[in-house]
Amino acid sequence: MAKSALALNHIGLTVPDIFAAIDWYGELFGTTHIMGPRLLASDGKGSKETSGIFGRRFRRAYQAHLLLANGVGIELFQFIDPAVEMPDENMPYWNRGPFHFALTCADVDELAARIVAAGGGKRIEPIDFVPGRPWRLCYCEDPWGNVIELMSASYAEMFANWPQPGMTEQPVFVTRPA
Repeated sequence: MAKSALALNHIGLTVPDIFAAIDWYGELFGTTHIMGPRLLASDGKGSKETSGIFGRRFRRAYQAHLLLANGVGIELFQFIDPAVEMPDENMPYWNRGPFHFALTCADVDELAARIVAAGGGKRIEPIDFVPGRPWRLCYCEDPWGNVIELMSASYAEMFANWPQPGMTEQPVFVTRPA
């Protein structure tokens, strides 16, 4: 019996300045600030679970919750002890787990320009994703190095009927080993 697909609830992001991040995500993406920041402490009465989640080194952090238009949350964390580290390479795709998140927006070029103007950056210039389709994408970064992909169409629209008509190169699909 097939199970129903689940809905994405939220993503968690680490930032070095939670108040600036609350403002930045609200101004750029229209997020609604619904809770926090609150203090999380390894010895706190309201957050006893945090040391089990974050491990033995964890002592203190701030946490805030933002909401996107489709009800998906962005959970912000500013770790205080140990403090947030800012590595030179901020897209460690070779490590397990998430390395970016994507947002759907009507005008990728305009939003990428606004991200840069607000202190973020572009990893690449906006591109046409599939020849013959009106789809654009751009990989950007918030001011703290979290990688954000901007896509001009929904995930299902772009990938459900792959390869798309108009593609000049056919993809190579990999089969599952026996």
